[in-house]
Amino acid sequence: MKLLSTLILLSLLTACAQLPKSGHSAADTPEGQILPFSVNASGGLPERWEPMIINRTKKLTEYKLVDDDGKTVLHARAVAAASGLMQKVDIDPLLGSQLNWRWRISGLVQTANNSERGLEDSPARIILGFDGDKDSLPFADQIMFETARLMTGRDVPYATLMYIWGRKAPVDTIITNTRSNRVKMIVAETGASGVGDWHSFSRNIAADYEKAFGEKPGRLIAVGVLTDTDNTGETVEAWYGDIGLSTPDKQAGNTTLE
Repeated sequence: MKLLSTLILLSLLTACAQLPKSGHSAADTPEGQILPFSVNASGGLPERWEPMIINRTKKLTEYKLVDDDGKTVLHARAVAAASGLMQKVDIDPLLGSQLNWRWRISGLVQTANNSERGLEDSPARIILGFDGDKDSLPFADQIMFETARLMTGRDVPYATLMYIWGRKAPVDTIITNTRSNRVKMIVAETGASGVGDWHSFSRNIAADYEKAFGEKPGRLIAVGVLTDTDNTGETVEAWYGDIGLSTPDKQAGNTTLE
């Protein structure tokens, strides 16, 4: 992504939506917590999530709630496109630091390489935005944050951590965004093995954050999903199940759901 795209991505991590739905009430999930996709009826977008526009000059990824074996999940389709969905939250990751989610993809982005500018695409990403002391960062980072605030009218997260489905990099590889060291990616799944199957994950986000940034995390202020192929021009689909937090009662890892 170009620098402007990265700044817009950072700025929109604080957005949230209040969208209507039918079916189960969202009142069971307090404001500031992650609202599951499955409490929504299929069709349209999930409540409390809003579109995250990466670059207004680029095509948007298509998102829609669909039924999958009796459960509502989020379907994404990117055709040379890049946009996400984001929900504002307010969570102490040290109190419930196990992030649980599941996803499946139609295929890899065959020419993607998240370590190389111009090829930074992924069929599936989970995006986490964290608060922190921006005044403690190097001057160049502070200028970047201030520039983004002036351009967008929003404060931006102190740090952004993504879990991605990579093409070749080994699982647990940490990749620094080519434009900003305040954005880190952890490879949660890699390669074509299991394409088309549901994969379930449980990651200790506090531990992962500390490995990526070398410090303990501040409050979790945003959660998002992103399926993007704008740089490679390819086509890919992804399905996202519920994203949630639990107490860390098991080690981080992933499982293929049969």
